[in-house]
Amino acid sequence: MDRQRKADMMLVLATGFWGISNCLIAICLRDMQPVTLNAFRFLSAFAVLGAVFHKRVLRASRETWRYSVLVGLSLVAIYLGATYGVLYTSVSNAGFIGAMTVLFTPFFEFVVYRKRPDRKLGFALAVCMAGMALLTLNEALRPAPGDIICLLVPTFYAVDLMVTEKAVAKPEVDPIALGVLQTAVAGVVMLGLSLLLETPSLPGSPKVWAAALFLGVFCSGICFVIQSVEQQFTTASHASLIFTLEPVFSAVFAYFLLSERLTVRGYFGAALMLVSLLIMELDVPALLKKDEKAP
Repeated sequence: MDRQRKADMMLVLATGFWGISNCLIAICLRDMQPVTLNAFRFLSAFAVLGAVFHKRVLRASRETWRYSVLVGLSLVAIYLGATYGVLYTSVSNAGFIGAMTVLFTPFFEFVVYRKRPDRKLGFALAVCMAGMALLTLNEALRPAPGDIICLLVPTFYAVDLMVTEKAVAKPEVDPIALGVLQTAVAGVVMLGLSLLLETPSLPGSPKVWAAALFLGVFCSGICFVIQSVEQQFTTASHASLIFTLEPVFSAVFAYFLLSERLTVRGYFGAALMLVSLLIMELDVPALLKKDEKAP
């Protein structure tokens, strides 16, 4: 198995954890306020990972710290959008809207790096927009407030992927230290915001404790280390394609854990969004050529 494929498998594992995170957020928000929950998950992630990788954290270069701050601030925007969004829309909607990272990433790469996207991006974007409209718009053709808030997720996730790709390409940046330190940056900022905007409190029941700790250690800490390490062997656009599996995991977990169902129109819209993601990923001409060569 080549290194690219191993990286893909690890990113799929991280995507599975992120898929369940929306369900766990919905559970935690019954007892905890949104910013406080994010402060808890990132600081708990840093506490565990910092203890495991303390030697690498202490040796982290200035460049590693610089990129950790940039990625950490992106995470603040991402997770504020995800947490507040889930308050005002469904878990399934939040998952599918987050998947738009796959379209936002090549667009931002074009704006920032003048890296021209494939011609099929426009078609994929049109299909995705149609699917998102079916999934999120009500009879008055208005999205739920949470759907709009959730757009923060793909916007700043694209920024996160691009910054991480640039960071791990530098030999002086330690990918593991980057993954750990970004949780510290996000946790400290979230804690400051929670003290200003909320009355911080710890989880109030064993169920919420378990959900919050899983969010912190697995869905945040371990996943961000995986992303930082494995993005050495892939590109931001390719990673964003793998992350399109998140809404699939999210909808499945929402079905079994929260008994959440989409409408028929919603399922059709979700299917169109997945089709748009497949359009971005599959090289149809190459597949057709293979079929022509087959005896």
